[in-house]
Amino acid sequence: MASKDTVIAAHKIEVKHRGNTLGFWLFRQQLKFFGLRGAYFMLAIVAIHYLVFDKDARRRTMSYVRRRFPNAGFFGNMKAVYRLFLNQGQHLIDHFASITGAVSFDLRMENTDIIYKVGAAAEGCVLLTSHVGNWQIAMPCFAHISKKVYLVMRPEDNRAVAESMAVDRVNSQIRLISPEGDFGGAIEIVKVLGEGAVVSMMGDRRYNFDSVRVPSFLGAPASFPYGAFHIAAACKVPVVVFLSAKTGPQQYTVSVSRMIYPVYKEGKPKKDQIAEWVGEYASVLEEFVNKYPYQCFIFHDVWKE
Repeated sequence: MASKDTVIAAHKIEVKHRGNTLGFWLFRQQLKFFGLRGAYFMLAIVAIHYLVFDKDARRRTMSYVRRRFPNAGFFGNMKAVYRLFLNQGQHLIDHFASITGAVSFDLRMENTDIIYKVGAAAEGCVLLTSHVGNWQIAMPCFAHISKKVYLVMRPEDNRAVAESMAVDRVNSQIRLISPEGDFGGAIEIVKVLGEGAVVSMMGDRRYNFDSVRVPSFLGAPASFPYGAFHIAAACKVPVVVFLSAKTGPQQYTVSVSRMIYPVYKEGKPKKDQIAEWVGEYASVLEEFVNKYPYQCFIFHDVWKE
């Protein structure tokens, strides 16, 4: 059981809502009559609107942009912000097109042996996803394994988003665990891991959970949540880093290249050991954003103390 210092009681996670029923309907029509290109064309106009008028969205994006492109200057930064908005929108459109069956996407797997290893093992597994690339569209990669998959994610308050982007419609094996429940959902997470399930958790979004500083992420110390590693160590299950990048109009490359086995060792503070595991995850994340700089959607300041 996870100790009380790594989880919190039931709480409401505050998020900024964007998008409405009319907006999603318009994108659906564009997708229906003009395909992905038509939806992307409309998106290019919408992204300009957010760039010009959504000051909060620009501010949140700049934390990453200034770290990833330190010498870009004002206009270079604005171009990077626009490209990030554009890419994030394309990923959302792709996800919707995929779950509705409007478009088929080619998912090219790297290191498939790890997924087979996860499926064959009697033990459970923590699948560590991130706000980079498009992990939602890559979830069907787990359709062929016999394990149940649980996503730790908050219920969507925005009805338009909930109806259009529901991730649990991808596969009947997928269930949701809310981090707004008692102890951040940790009790249920521990239970299903003990039953041999796969539990998907975000590795870069803190919300109100505990975090640890890693020595460097894009050149500066940064904070990342460590609950996933602490729970994995307590349950004696591995952590698999799961990333997916858009590499073509209808193509994604899915990577499960890193498998981490968190095991506490005597004689060394647990927090120091956790920091090492989280640092290993941060290094994988840094490799990804260096390769795909406009597919990083960590729109909060992880570098801030």
